Amino acid sequence: MTNPGGYESAEPVGGNRAKVDFTGVKWGSVEWTNLCMLYLRACESQSPHAILGDHFAAQDVARIDYDFDRIRRRVRPATNQFGIALRSAQFDAWTTDYLNSYPDAVVLHLGCGLHSRAFRLAAVKGVRWFDVDLPQVIALRRQLYSESATYRMVGSSVTDPGWLDELPAGGPVLIVAEGLLMYLTPADTTELLHRLLDRFDSGELLADLLSKWGPRLAKVFARGLIKWGTRDGSEITCWDARLRLLEDSSVLAGFDKIPLSRPRSRYRMQYRIPAIRNYDRLYRYEF
Repeated sequence: MTNPGGYESAEPVGGNRAKVDFTGVKWGSVEWTNLCMLYLRACESQSPHAILGDHFAAQDVARIDYDFDRIRRRVRPATNQFGIALRSAQFDAWTTDYLNSYPDAVVLHLGCGLHSRAFRLAAVKGVRWFDVDLPQVIALRRQLYSESATYRMVGSSVTDPGWLDELPAGGPVLIVAEGLLMYLTPADTTELLHRLLDRFDSGELLADLLSKWGPRLAKVFARGLIKWGTRDGSEITCWDARLRLLEDSSVLAGFDKIPLSRPRSRYRMQYRIPAIRNYDRLYRYEF
C-alpha cells in the first residue's frame, strides 16, 4: 500500500506521528468515502496558492496505510479537489466569523468524517468543540487525533437522540452540517433541528443543500442516498421557525480562486449554467 504525493508526515495538533493501518476499510463504505474526501483535501493543500490549504489532511494521508493510488484513480483530484476546497473554505470562513463574535461558543461538527477543521482553525481559547459521526468513522478519527479538555469526539448517528446527553446545555452554539442533511429524511432533519435548538439558547447552522434535482440524480448515480432537495433553503426555516436564513452561496462561487487555468475555466463555465451553479449551495442560518 502506498501514500503517493510526496507528503511528509508531521505531528498534528492533538495527535501523534505513528503510522495507522486503514487497510481494512472496505471500498465503497462510508469510511472509504471519508478517505476519498481526505485525500482530495490533501492534494489541494500541495498547491502553492491553495484555496483551503488543509495541511493536516496531508499529514494524515502520510500516516495512513491505504491504497491511495487506487483512490486517486477514482476521485480524479486534478479537477475534483477544487470543489471540495471551495466548499470547505466557505464553511471555514463562516465558522471563523461566528467564533470571533462568540468565543465561548460550543461547536458541533455533525458528520465530521476525517475533517481537521477543529485543529486547522485553531479555535480561540474557550471554544468547546464536538466532532460527531458514525461510530466506525470516529474509530478511524481516534487513530489520528486525541481528545482534550475542549475537544471531544462522539460516535453516534446524529438521528439518535442519546448523543446529545454528552453535550453542555445553554449558551451559544455553532452547528456545522457539511455534506450531511441531504442524506437524512425530512422527518429526521426536523427532529434533529428541534433537539439542537431546544438545547441551546442561540446560534447558527451552516449547511450545504442540494437542489431539487438531487434526489432524482441520486437514483442514477448515488444509489438513492439523497433524501431531499431544495430550491432556496426555505424548508429548513419551515421545519423549525426559530431559524432565519442569513446568507447563501453556490459552492462554485469562488471559482476565480482556483490557481490552475484549465480547471478554473471549467468551473467558470459550470457557474454560468444555473442548473449546475445552484445544484449545491451553502446556507447560513441563525436562531
